[in-house]
Amino acid sequence: MKPEEITQALTTLFGDSIQVAEPESWQVEGENLRLLVLLSEDQSWLRALITIAPMQEAAPFYQQLLAANFDETQEVRYALFQNLLWGVFQHSLEGLRIEDFQTAIVRLVELHQRGLSDSFNQLAETQIRQIIRAAKLQGQSLETTMQTLERFYEEGVMGDLNAGEQVRSEFLGAWRYQLERLWHEEG
Repeated sequence: MKPEEITQALTTLFGDSIQVAEPESWQVEGENLRLLVLLSEDQSWLRALITIAPMQEAAPFYQQLLAANFDETQEVRYALFQNLLWGVFQHSLEGLRIEDFQTAIVRLVELHQRGLSDSFNQLAETQIRQIIRAAKLQGQSLETTMQTLERFYEEGVMGDLNAGEQVRSEFLGAWRYQLERLWHEEG
């Protein structure tokens, strides 16, 4: 792949929102989006980067992010640098095809758009499964477990005591949905 092909591929994906400092760097600025494409000094290696979240926000989800690197992110990866969580794609420029480059850029943008939501959902599901296992070990039914969670909410252990009835209803409805969805999977 040649530098001019990088410019062409990025222009195809992002139109006029790219800034080019050929032959070694490109930047795409969009609404809540900053994508960098950099070449190594000898122009043999390409790195594309996109910010995902501040490192401090990502810290509770490191386990989920590393698992995603192993199994879900395909040719892009999560990485930490300068107190930020980044989406990163690296490849030898010589063996890189335009189609593969564009696919990687699209995946980076998808990582950016999802932010930490996938990791949060995975962590939440893990914790709900732990609650279910603990409840079942104590011989509790789904209804008894839900009543316990409602009591925790009313006591301020979970949720906001000052929240209105609609927020309370939505919060507990979400818990009920997840408990019902996962109850029979956990034994």
